[in-house]
Amino acid sequence: MRTDETRADEARADGARAAGAGATGEGVPVVRLEEVDPGVRPERPVARIAVLVSLNFPDLTEPVADLVRTFTSTALATLVGLEATFELFDTSTALADPSTVAELDGLLVLGGGDVDGSLYGCYDTSIPNSYGVDLRADRDTIAALEVVVAAGRPVLAICRGAQLVNVAGGGTVIPDIEDYRLHRGGPGEPMFVDEQVTIVDGTRLASLVANHRLTVRSGHHQAIDRVADGFVVSALADDGIIEGIEHRERWILALQWHPEDPAGPDHDRLGIFEAFVEAAAKGLAAWPRS
Repeated sequence: MRTDETRADEARADGARAAGAGATGEGVPVVRLEEVDPGVRPERPVARIAVLVSLNFPDLTEPVADLVRTFTSTALATLVGLEATFELFDTSTALADPSTVAELDGLLVLGGGDVDGSLYGCYDTSIPNSYGVDLRADRDTIAALEVVVAAGRPVLAICRGAQLVNVAGGGTVIPDIEDYRLHRGGPGEPMFVDEQVTIVDGTRLASLVANHRLTVRSGHHQAIDRVADGFVVSALADDGIIEGIEHRERWILALQWHPEDPAGPDHDRLGIFEAFVEAAAKGLAAWPRS
């Protein structure tokens, strides 16, 4: 049930979007679907993937808009290359019915702005480096996650998507990593950096990548803090920051880094996406028994 408080939160979020990247005023970058759609689909798709992403969000700058275009188009092209088709649900605007996402075979949740702190118990309005907060989009994504998991669909979530998976399960987020040097560039530097992560032995993620030490692409100032019930840590940065979690039983994989960054290694992206598409094609609600 939508309470007065919920309506007030949504009104504030709508106002922020109108003032931010969702607007179409002069000088405001707007990412359009046709800029990220690969323009082709497999003739006989093995699976249908729902893709959730906010192509536009508050505080969006042109350099970040370029990242949204690049990462989203790479993710979609990778799905098509693996003979999957997709439907993109742009959470820049409200989802009419989040339950429709569960009608497809799997859910891919891409990155974006920060997760609203109120969703994990942080009500500090002065979080350093905060950007792109969109409470309504967060709530829509969590609602979609809930129906998809209830329907037994596999989930692959990246960056903001990974944090929302954790929050949806009752976990929390580090609002701002004070010593960010391993995870993103500093002032005047490119946002994304090469980061070394260690894959935890015995996890499902370990079976999807070639090595237990990976060089990945990261550009984040937030990260998963307390892990949600039912999940385990699957990847760690050298400073102990969580870079990946996975559900113990259900096919849910959440990665803080960006395997869909084309500047990263293709083989790791393909290994992860291929396993996800295969799970969607087979209708796997849980990890296959080893």
